Amino acid sequence: MAQIEPFHVMEMMRRAAELETQGRDILHLEVGEPDFATAEPIIAAGISALQAAETHYTLARGRIQLRQKISNWYQQRYHASVDPERIQVTVGASGALQMVCWSLINPGDEVLLVDPGYPCNQNFVRLAGGTPVLLPTSASNGWKCTPEQIDAAITSKTRALLIASPNNPTGTVMSRQQLTDIARLCEGHKIALIVDEIYGGLIYDQADFSACELGSEVFVINSFSKYFGMTGWRLGWVVSPERFVRPLEKLAQNLVISPPTISQFAAEVAFEPATIAILEQRRQQFQQRRDYLLKTLPNLGFKIESCPGGAFYIFAEITQLQRSSNDLCQHILEQAGVALTPGLDFSRDHADNHVRLAYTIDMADLKTAVQRIAAVV
Repeated sequence: MAQIEPFHVMEMMRRAAELETQGRDILHLEVGEPDFATAEPIIAAGISALQAAETHYTLARGRIQLRQKISNWYQQRYHASVDPERIQVTVGASGALQMVCWSLINPGDEVLLVDPGYPCNQNFVRLAGGTPVLLPTSASNGWKCTPEQIDAAITSKTRALLIASPNNPTGTVMSRQQLTDIARLCEGHKIALIVDEIYGGLIYDQADFSACELGSEVFVINSFSKYFGMTGWRLGWVVSPERFVRPLEKLAQNLVISPPTISQFAAEVAFEPATIAILEQRRQQFQQRRDYLLKTLPNLGFKIESCPGGAFYIFAEITQLQRSSNDLCQHILEQAGVALTPGLDFSRDHADNHVRLAYTIDMADLKTAVQRIAAVV
């Protein structure tokens, strides 16, 4: 526990909440959560399940009906054949990441992770007794690790590589060829490849792609939180190699009993054409917001060398503004009423000179936020 750092974004949220209780109007660009309410068809399905008294445990791996729909989704959207038996529904993608780490890692094992990246992933590795090993990246190479870099970092203790596409906080999207090369490398070294696709679907400049297309030996993790807009429903899933199906099921039986029942019934309509039409409209709005920030932020001193291809974040360099990321975020919050996230949460090498902006507010408020920031920087 002593090794686990607090989420610095929570400190920004706490101070923002204090200012709001004082009557200040705060615009939130720090929270990694879609601003849209869950789509109405999903809500209606959840209400129907409650009214039908569907309030009991399900199987630890989740309802077979939902696992079949997830399998169908991979076939329809990605032309990837995924056996429903390899799919386990989890308590959020965080639950999936934890259980995969616990099923793979022995004390002393090393897991390779990309820097910048989602900080909790390091803690999932630590809680399983493993050691996170960071692979530094930069904007100059699109925030992507390379097969050569991975190969050089592998040791006799390396158990797995965890890579996110799209990435939080950079929005980096790996291409099919890049992930294919990395998968072959991992297979050659006999280490596990875990691909975090939590922001899958929220991709803007290229065709959507899933690592499930790479074969049956890759762990692929996804979530109903981001693209599907179901953050508070706490539901995700993992597609695992066949030999890990039973270990993951045993972990779920002992740790959580089963995923949330109402959430599972609601999620079964998330893949329906009417729901997807709503989600695609929202994805287009995210892209419009991203494009607006890419155009306006450089004029304020925020440097964006690599265009984020997915998710809903911009990871911007702030060297020209002559403040550390934490100082700048505090200054903008106090003086402009706009909450950003310092790079401290996401990177070792870029902690002080980068901030993350989440474009998870509507365009009118986003324009107001930019105007406020401009006035104080």
